[in-house]
Amino acid sequence: MPTIKKSVKFSGVGIHSGAPVTMVVKPSKKNGIFFRRTDLDKNLIHAKYDNVGDTKMRNTTIGDIDAAHVKTIEHFMAAMFMAGIDSAIVEIDGPETPILDGSAIEFYNKILAAGRTEGKIKKIIVRQPVCVTARDVFRSLPFLLRVKIWFMNLLSGRRADGFVKLGPAESNSLNMSATLVYREKIIGRQIFSYTYDGTKKSIQNFVKNIARARTFGKYSEWEYLKKHGMARGANENNVIALNDNGDGTLNKTFWPDEFVRHKIIDAVGDMFTSGGIIIGNFESYKGSHAMNNMVLKKLFSNPDNYDIIDA
Repeated sequence: MPTIKKSVKFSGVGIHSGAPVTMVVKPSKKNGIFFRRTDLDKNLIHAKYDNVGDTKMRNTTIGDIDAAHVKTIEHFMAAMFMAGIDSAIVEIDGPETPILDGSAIEFYNKILAAGRTEGKIKKIIVRQPVCVTARDVFRSLPFLLRVKIWFMNLLSGRRADGFVKLGPAESNSLNMSATLVYREKIIGRQIFSYTYDGTKKSIQNFVKNIARARTFGKYSEWEYLKKHGMARGANENNVIALNDNGDGTLNKTFWPDEFVRHKIIDAVGDMFTSGGIIIGNFESYKGSHAMNNMVLKKLFSNPDNYDIIDA
């Protein structure tokens, strides 16, 4: 049950709300990562898969979406995973974590510098394969939202044929593969793989080749997103902006495939809401936060699907 050695403070704006926010990560003797909305009450909000309240806004939100909740926890959770910390109290004075530079690197560097206590994180061994599809997510949505998404996909030409799978691994590691398929030429089809086995080498690989990857979006869609309560905190420093033709970006990228590398960050953060280290093969094809969350729910729905090795 390793926790952070000393408190760490982050300040910025929420990527969707655009509102200023301050977040303080504190040591904790309580098993798990919990958020506390200091602007609302003293209740703790568990950052766990079965407490995810919403994934529709292209992020992972924990808590009650109509009451105390915290949006966009995935980049922070990925950083906590890589820093080897599974217990902390996160005090936050708003409904969304600060986006910082749009990646996980700032979270990771400051958390790592604060140090961690001794201890190990429990392992969750995948024993039986589980899979969820975009259609599974679609069927779970309210009717009017399904109509809206169907219409948007019709206009954009995107097919709802994505899936996320978890399966047993021969190695004692989390083996991840993500595939993106976009009509925009600058993205096209991108594939990226990453393996976490707890060694310094695998952590350094993440820090060097993945952690700086930022979220992305099309500049022409920005006004629409803002009108619907999204991307109000986006700017050229925290988002890769695709041009209107989709064949280039309005700001520089770190890698040509930075888009799919960011999906690995999202997946690492979402998988850590399991409460432990997933040992298995993770495959995402045109995946989403909704599918990531649903595959965890499916995994834990049957005890035959997994084993837990406590720390």
